[in-house]
Amino acid sequence: MKKTVMETMKNTVEKFKGKVALKYKVGGVWKDTTWEDYYDQVLITARAFMALGLEKKKAVSILGTNCPQWFIADLAGIFAGAVPGGIYTTNSPDQCHYIAEHSEANIAVVEDAEQLAKFKEIRDRLPDLKAIVLMNGSDDDENVYSWEELPKLAEKVSQEELDERIKAQNPDDCCTLIYTSGTTGNPKGVMISHDNLTWTSNQVIKTVNGGPDDQIISYLPLSHIAEQAVSLHGPINMGATTWFAESIDLLGDNLAEARPTIFVGVPRVWEKIQAKMVAAGTQNPWLKKKIAAWARKKGLEGGYAHQEGKPYPPLYGLADKLVFSKVKEKLGFDRCKIFISTAAPINMDTLEFFKSLGIPITEVYGMSECTGPATVSLPEPFKYRTGWAGPVMPGAEMAIAGDGEVLMRGRHVFQGYFKNEEATKEAINEDGWLQSGDVGKIDEKGFLKITDRKKELIITAGGENIPPQVLEGKLKAIPVLNQVAVIGDKRKYLTALFTLDPEKIGAEALLAGSPARDSESAAKCEKFNAYIQKQLNEVNKTLARVQTIKKFVILPDEFTIEGGELTPTMKMKRRIINEKYDSQIESLYQ
Repeated sequence: MKKTVMETMKNTVEKFKGKVALKYKVGGVWKDTTWEDYYDQVLITARAFMALGLEKKKAVSILGTNCPQWFIADLAGIFAGAVPGGIYTTNSPDQCHYIAEHSEANIAVVEDAEQLAKFKEIRDRLPDLKAIVLMNGSDDDENVYSWEELPKLAEKVSQEELDERIKAQNPDDCCTLIYTSGTTGNPKGVMISHDNLTWTSNQVIKTVNGGPDDQIISYLPLSHIAEQAVSLHGPINMGATTWFAESIDLLGDNLAEARPTIFVGVPRVWEKIQAKMVAAGTQNPWLKKKIAAWARKKGLEGGYAHQEGKPYPPLYGLADKLVFSKVKEKLGFDRCKIFISTAAPINMDTLEFFKSLGIPITEVYGMSECTGPATVSLPEPFKYRTGWAGPVMPGAEMAIAGDGEVLMRGRHVFQGYFKNEEATKEAINEDGWLQSGDVGKIDEKGFLKITDRKKELIITAGGENIPPQVLEGKLKAIPVLNQVAVIGDKRKYLTALFTLDPEKIGAEALLAGSPARDSESAAKCEKFNAYIQKQLNEVNKTLARVQTIKKFVILPDEFTIEGGELTPTMKMKRRIINEKYDSQIESLYQ
């Protein structure tokens, strides 16, 4: 039976009212919110929003990092018959304006003075905006309300008035807008229904055997469907506890404190954990390094055996006792049963690094337009395959079109793009298949592998179609490389922009006989460049001639969200990279 978000949350609260729903830090100390208190705060906030003029079907724009107020504001908007629309904290005032105006926001909820300043700058251009609510702190502006003022405002609207709005909604109504971060152009508002959210959450929970004892850590941007599915709506459907990380920089410390049972990371997060572990490992004494190398060999062998349903190799248990269990404990993964990578392709070197330590990362493929997951892998025999995104989510359908495009159909597929019928028709065909824009293949066991992005194919001057992500994955096998952007659209040959892993530059420079100690000096050093070229030649030997990288440039700085080269979910914005590094790219073709 189809359910609304309100019905689902009420059921969970009735079952687990005194259990901890949310954990967050105040002044360095973890605080708890029970399911009962969480629910009461949502009802109070919904009534306060109505008192501030929130109308049905209008929007609540939310601009802030992960915290209880974000969750409460989001759910309060849904309960009041409106639609929340998250905005990335890295967005400029103009980008905030586009989303708030497009979604017809009545209310903006902002984290602090910095985010408030963005809305103060644009509010004269937002005809629907009636009030701004500040999560932390207060402001003298008469149209800005502090979070602490909401209970008093709520007194102006009765619970009966809110109940009417709750009852007026049905499971097929749109209840959330997810604005795609987009690698080109303005973001599109993905319309997600109550049924999309509740059905998808339930299918995933059943598959991973999730329940009220699960512990989740929330740290990825909540404007993204993946984080909402994992830390907001998943727990509402199973009564689990969500811990809020203090920041991405403190994630390592918070993981050790929260000890999650399910952990979801984007590839960049897994790569950063790997880089820190490798750097720490170089400081170990000789004997410890020897034991770790032996254990990792056993770990990789055992990991591959396990996914095929074969027994672990001899002494795997000893390797686990001496190394794997200690690594997991140090990372905060000692009770974690599922390790997931999502949002972008992850490179094989990272997957095998963690597999060799008894941490099998399984991949989930999906997108905003299918409410997050389309495939779900489990770290159990025959239920995952390293480097593949797993089988289709139970109850949904998946197919490969004639041109290789991945297609999806089911109750997880969105309702369309808000105010954009043309784009909706392009995305969902007449048979109800969502056209992903990704190119992939499905093996004989039903596992999906994404091989490229349909629109990101490089078409060389010679008419060759080259999938850049495949090449970038191979090039990342060069140990010191951090990020890789392959260039070559409409060009005679392929080139690449490289960024370096700062943790590895010193050691690699010694091997190269180079005095370089950072990216800037490495980029200018002939010996270091020759050392990279030598490794590039080895990678080129494994590629078809048209796929080989003829020239490269080492950039002095990493691609970042702040620099504009990455979306908030760490995907490369190829158009921006091409524009920003135009002179370096042109030098490769002279």
